[in-house]
Amino acid sequence: MNIGQAAKASGISAKMIRYYESIGLIGSAHRTESGYRVYMENDVHTLRFIARARDLGFSVEQMGDLLALWRDRSRASGDVKAIALGHIEELERKARALQEMSNTLRHLAAHCHGDTRPDCPILEELAEAPAPKVRKRQKFGVTAVQAQGA
Repeated sequence: MNIGQAAKASGISAKMIRYYESIGLIGSAHRTESGYRVYMENDVHTLRFIARARDLGFSVEQMGDLLALWRDRSRASGDVKAIALGHIEELERKARALQEMSNTLRHLAAHCHGDTRPDCPILEELAEAPAPKVRKRQKFGVTAVQAQGA
């Protein structure tokens, strides 16, 4: 099947399939003499695996690790579980951070009169907030700077 058919069958756009191929998450597709990509059913199965992992919020790096474990029939299920548990911790940390943001905004909105007066505790809070702490994180072998809590 061509890339459009593979995209439709897997639920991943053709653009993302090309991207996953370019970063090595999936192998290079076979090509016709005219250069068109050709996908087999096992390629689509791999793409569906990636789509499901992406739906669960796994990073590209984690998806690569999971794909390697999926393909390794002598894998230890404990290795897979460790990735899943680490991801759960990260999701729960993000959920707590989102809940804190929601609580703060709810509190500020409750104290805003929402009328024609210019004073607004929401804007006051934004103006007084300290600059975010900066931390470094490693992604794909490149150090990136990220605002903490982002």
